[in-house]
Formats: sequence, structure tokens, C-alpha cells
Amino acid sequence: MTDPDDPDAVTVLVNGVPSSYLDLADPTRLVFEYMQQFAAVVDRFDVAGQPLTVVHLGAAGCALARWVHTTRPGSQQIAVELDATLPELVRGWFDLPRSPALRIRSGDARTQLAAMPAGSADVVVRDVFAGDTTPPHVRTLEFTQDVARVLRPGGLYLANCADRPPLTTSRAEVATLAAVFADVAVVAEPALLRGRGYGNVVLAGTDDPTVLASAALDRAIRSLPAPARLLHGDDVRAFRGASPALVDLAPETEAEGADA
Repeated sequence: MTDPDDPDAVTVLVNGVPSSYLDLADPTRLVFEYMQQFAAVVDRFDVAGQPLTVVHLGAAGCALARWVHTTRPGSQQIAVELDATLPELVRGWFDLPRSPALRIRSGDARTQLAAMPAGSADVVVRDVFAGDTTPPHVRTLEFTQDVARVLRPGGLYLANCADRPPLTTSRAEVATLAAVFADVAVVAEPALLRGRGYGNVVLAGTDDPTVLASAALDRAIRSLPAPARLLHGDDVRAFRGASPALVDLAPETEAEGADA
């Protein structure tokens, strides 16, 4: 769908849900606020401007992949999308980086991740949705452990969690990331953290103690067009509270849920 206010901009809708916004004239322009938050963290990861190996679980129009390709020249990226038709469409519609700079695979995010070599990625981004909900099988401890396996030592995991107060899902996901990564951060709009509205909560996990504790990152998050708040350290522990980590359901439990 073309943006009526900008002939160079389009929104990709998947099953009626806005999934990507692309400025076809400027790949560095990210409009979705959670994408800007993703970019702020990646900007301060590793050496600025140096190539990265990035895995995108859930890609839609590949807006973030285009941003990485432009801001980190020479990066190697893999985008995984469940809908087999969507990658063919976005390749035809948009000027996306060609393989091997950007390889697009169709399939289930968790299944594709399991086939990737250990230590093969600098960054893994999870932006997987079924409608407006993240499927449970890509939120669990076992899935997050596989993310950590695919990441190189000190690599970065970013996840987009759509949630509403009391942010039960986000708190449980923070507990899950904290069980796998040495350092975890949360980024969200202040109003959402105060219990108002519905929106995106960005979660970040890494074993590198310098990335999420950066004062520069905190300033960057607060300076975004839609100012957000970075929770780290004690603030993350308070946000998590007593929430337990999410784990895979036993097969018989899944079957019972399906029968119900």
C-alpha cells in the first residue's frame, strides 16, 4: 500500500496487519518505532559501521535488512519468512540486496534456526507474528537457548514483543532471556511501561557486558522521534518480578490444548 503522503514509501500488510514500512528512496529511514529501537541497539553493537552477520526471523518487507545493508556495508544476512510466497513478492517489488548479501528462506523460524551452524551470527532478530501475537514456540527457553547457540560469543539477540498492560508476556520473556543471557534490557514507550495502551516491547539479550549498559545507548533511546525508555540492571529485575521463564509444552499437553 503506497503512502499517500510519500510516493517513495510503502506499507506491506500481511493478512491485513501492517508488517513493514519501506522508504524506497532511503533504506536508512525506519518508521516503525520498534524498528528504530532495534536500530539504536545495533548501532552501538560491536564496531560501528563494520559488517555484521544477521539472522532475521520474520522478515516481511525486509526493512531492517535494507537498513543493515546500507549502514553496515558488506554484511551477510539471512531472512526467514513462514509464507513461501511473500519472499518472492518482496524480491519483485523492492530493490533488496541480492544473495549472498541477503538470502531469504521460507519456512518456520524455529526449524530454520535449528539448521544454522553454531556461532554463525553476530545478531539474531526475532520479529515473528501470527496476526498480532508472537507464536509460543519462538518464545520459550529452549528456543532462546538455540538462539544463543547460533550467536557467536558476545552476540546480540533482539526480539519484538507486542503486549498490553500488565505486560505479562513481556515479563515472562524477560525471565526467559535472563535464564540464557548474562545481560538483558527492555525498551518501550514510557506510557506502555506505566500501564497504558498496547504496543511493542523490544527485548535485548547478550553476554557482552558493555553493549546494553552503554550511556550512549540510553541517550539514543531517549532521543528517538518517539522517545522510549531503556530498562537495564535493577530496572529489568524489577520489571521481571517473579515471572517464570517460558518452556516448551510437553507433546501430550500440546495435544490436549489442540483438542480443547
